[in-house]
Amino acid sequence: MTAAALILLGWALLVVSPPGALAEAADGLRVVWRPARPAAGDVAWVSVQGAPAEASVEGSLGGRSLAFFAYGGGHAALSGLDLETKAGAQPWRLAILESGREPRTVRGTLHIRPRDFPVERLTLPPAMVDLDPETERRALGEAERLRTLFRMLTSERLWRGRFTRPVAGSEPGSGFGARRIINGQPRAPHGGTDYAAPLGAPVVAANSGRVVLVAEYFFPGRLVVLDHGFGLYTLYFHLDAVSVTEGDLVDRGQPIGTVGATGRATGPHLHFGVQVGTARVDPARLLGLSLAD
Repeated sequence: MTAAALILLGWALLVVSPPGALAEAADGLRVVWRPARPAAGDVAWVSVQGAPAEASVEGSLGGRSLAFFAYGGGHAALSGLDLETKAGAQPWRLAILESGREPRTVRGTLHIRPRDFPVERLTLPPAMVDLDPETERRALGEAERLRTLFRMLTSERLWRGRFTRPVAGSEPGSGFGARRIINGQPRAPHGGTDYAAPLGAPVVAANSGRVVLVAEYFFPGRLVVLDHGFGLYTLYFHLDAVSVTEGDLVDRGQPIGTVGATGRATGPHLHFGVQVGTARVDPARLLGLSLAD
C-alpha cells in the first residue's frame, strides 16, 4: 500500500532519518501513526514494523517519552494528547536499539489539529463550590495523589483487544473537555466523559487491568482506578458501590461497581476518564481504536 493510500485511510506513513533516509527506508523500517492528524484529547497510536523482534524501541513525541511494547509482530506505543494541547506541529523521534549495531534514529513531525470544546454552565449547592479551607486542602491533596499515580509507569501490558464501554446503552457519553462555569465561576475543563445511567446500574472494566486505587474523594466520590500498563489508566467516578479491591486483576467486561451519585454530582451517572500518563484524553477516542490483540 502506498503512503498516499495510507494517508487517505487516516494513517500517516513517515520514514525520516538523518542523511541516508532512502537506505533506512530500503532497510524495511516503517513508522505508522494513527490518526494521521490527531487533535487535542486524542490517543495517538504509533507502530513500528521492520525492526528485529529482539530490538528495543525508545522515543518521544513533543518531548514526552513514549513507552513501547511488543505488538503485532512489531513495536507500538500509545501517546496521549492532553485536552489542552495546542494545535501545531510536534516533532517525534524514535531510536531502534540492537545489540552490536549503532542505533537507528527515525524522526518526523505530527501535526495536531485544533479542537473546540463546549461551554457548560452548572448550578450547584454553594458548599460544593466555595470550599472551606479544610475541604479545599483535602481536595487538593486528593488531586495530587491522583497525579502522582498517573506518573507511575508499569512495564507490563495488561489490556488486550478493543476497549469496551463501561456501562450499558447506546447513547454516547458527553462533557469531555467542556469548559465549565459553575455558579458563575470558570473552572477547570472536564477531564472525562459522563454516561447517564440509573442508580445501581453495573459498571464494568473497559479492558483487562489491575485495580490500583479504590477510594472516596471529595469531588469524584467513590472511585476505582485501573492500571492497564505502560501509563494507560481508566477512571470510574461517582460510584454507589465497589466490588473490587486494590491489587485485584480484572478482565474486560468484569463488573467493578455500580453507578451512583457520590462526590460532586447532580444525579446518578458514571464519570469515565482515561489517562495516558498525565494527559487527559477523550474516552471516545480510546473506545474507537481498532486494536487486534
